Amino acid sequence: MNNNNLIIKINGLKKSYDNGKIKALNGMDLEVKKGEFVSIMGPSGSGKSTLLNMIGALDTADEGSIEVAGIDLMKTKKLNKFRSKEIGFVFQMHNLIPNLSVIENVQIPMFETKATSKEMHDRAFELLKSVDLEDKVDQKPTKLSGGERQRVAIARALVNRPSIILADEPTGALDSKTGEVILNLLKDLHLKENVTLVMVTHEPYVGNMAQRLVTVLDGKVQSDNPTP
Repeated sequence: MNNNNLIIKINGLKKSYDNGKIKALNGMDLEVKKGEFVSIMGPSGSGKSTLLNMIGALDTADEGSIEVAGIDLMKTKKLNKFRSKEIGFVFQMHNLIPNLSVIENVQIPMFETKATSKEMHDRAFELLKSVDLEDKVDQKPTKLSGGERQRVAIARALVNRPSIILADEPTGALDSKTGEVILNLLKDLHLKENVTLVMVTHEPYVGNMAQRLVTVLDGKVQSDNPTP
């Protein structure tokens, strides 16, 4: 694989919790190319979410090397700046702030940037339009359905034009029909924005929507294959 084309390079990554009793990652190796859509599957406790947290610099590894978007995450001290510039997060529980409006929620990651309030408003509105929520911009998240909230979360994840979107079970709390809408939206945005998409899922049909399916077990990659 051409190294210049890699956006994620992970070698021998290890992470333990509870004084070494729980080995979440046990020598993880993974490479992801720019603009690729990769799904990560594996049983509960296999290290999927820990891996995503490492890529997004929400947690730090004990050993090994991890380079994301050209940044060595084992060495950099500017993790906040890295996260706000390079990473968009979509979680299962969407993590919206209930007392802020939909458009204010989408703008939150932009406070780390030098954008003006007009630029923030325009960018957030443009993204809410792209997820068909332009008529809900002033609503509070509590007034939205689960699928609508997840669409707000996707707009928020894209607001800083990140190079990577990390999605952790993005359809886990949704019914299958709504889940399919969210997945197709993520897939379309991945292609349109040419953003790298790494998604953790336990659903085989979701995993097979990606270009590559990586299976993890006991904190290591067990298999890594193109999807059929």
